[in-house]
Amino acid sequence: MEQELNNIPEQSVEVVDIQFRPGQKIYYFDPDGKTLQPGDHVIIDTARGSEYGTCAGANHRIAQKDVVAPLRKVLRKANAQDERIAADNRAKEKRAYNICMEKIAEHGLDMQLVSEVDDFVGSKILFYFTADERVDFRELVKNLASIFHTRIELRQIGVRDKAKMVGGLGICGRPFCCASFLDDFQPVSIKMAKTQNLSLNPTKISGTCGRLMCCLKYEQDAYEDLIRTSPKLESFVDTPEGRGTVVEIDLLRQRVKVRMEDSPETVSVFANSDIAVLRSGKARKNDPPIPADLAPISGNGKRVRKEEPEQETLVLEPIRFRYSTESVVTEEEAPAADEQPEQKPSRRRRKPQAEAPKAEKPEPSPDKPTPKAAPAPEPASQARPEKKPSRRRPNYRRRKPKDKNGENG
Repeated sequence: MEQELNNIPEQSVEVVDIQFRPGQKIYYFDPDGKTLQPGDHVIIDTARGSEYGTCAGANHRIAQKDVVAPLRKVLRKANAQDERIAADNRAKEKRAYNICMEKIAEHGLDMQLVSEVDDFVGSKILFYFTADERVDFRELVKNLASIFHTRIELRQIGVRDKAKMVGGLGICGRPFCCASFLDDFQPVSIKMAKTQNLSLNPTKISGTCGRLMCCLKYEQDAYEDLIRTSPKLESFVDTPEGRGTVVEIDLLRQRVKVRMEDSPETVSVFANSDIAVLRSGKARKNDPPIPADLAPISGNGKRVRKEEPEQETLVLEPIRFRYSTESVVTEEEAPAADEQPEQKPSRRRRKPQAEAPKAEKPEPSPDKPTPKAAPAPEPASQARPEKKPSRRRPNYRRRKPKDKNGENG
């Protein structure tokens, strides 16, 4: 069933390529049985009515899925009268452009006029302009309508659209891509410049319009494919010369510079096909350590260890301990089993008992009379105990006793 579906031919449609202005987008139109050649001037049917255009591509067939419905038709080839009307419209556009510039300066509007487009029938004049902010141009429209006596329309566009309409030369020396062959603007980001290892200086990666260059998109897919086959920066890899860390990557040449592990001063260059990644990217705290014998390239599966010189074994001399003869006890001096060892005095301190001092009796002298005997001191048991020092603070305040009335005395 799938083979039958694949064998069904895709439906195709015959179209011609039509361009309204030089450098603008090309649209597909139905030739309606007419044979056209590049450069022919034709009148075509559009949503705005009849328009004047130029054939950019002869009759050819494309897949029906590539056609944006509805497909408009080519009405006829331009005749002499159509050519004259188109020339008059070009002359009116220059005059209308100059008048609009004067009116913008009179009103003091912050806007830059890009171009003026005159309808082929002459029922409308369209002005394109750029501005950083929103502009109130209602008074300007009234003045222009009173001068041209037709419908006036002002449309704000971006700086990239302005570059496409005006044209010019890029920093490469060639005409703008948007004004020559690009149909639509592709989104471009600063990430593309980082992926391609370009300088992030805005003046080097920006076009004349002030936005990122459209050519950054051209090689983005190729760089993304090369990144998939290249190791990351600071990866730990194994090379024919040993293991090391990646310090620089050359995506286009598919080469890397590796700082060797054994000799950090040496930086060697290897092709991506000649290395093996042991750890992708910078090491993290939770990453397990890489085994020292893991070297699939330099060691054929196991890393060859360098033979270290044998070190002389240290011989330690035995240490001889000497004992004093005083601590040696003979069998004769050893205590008998029946004898009980002397009890060691208790280390517990005992409170000394207060003993009464003995009074010495003085010898009576023959010259002096004997004094009366002093009263004997009281025994220790009847002696008054010494007063303990008070625990109160020396700076405490004593409260005065209160009177009966409750007042302090």
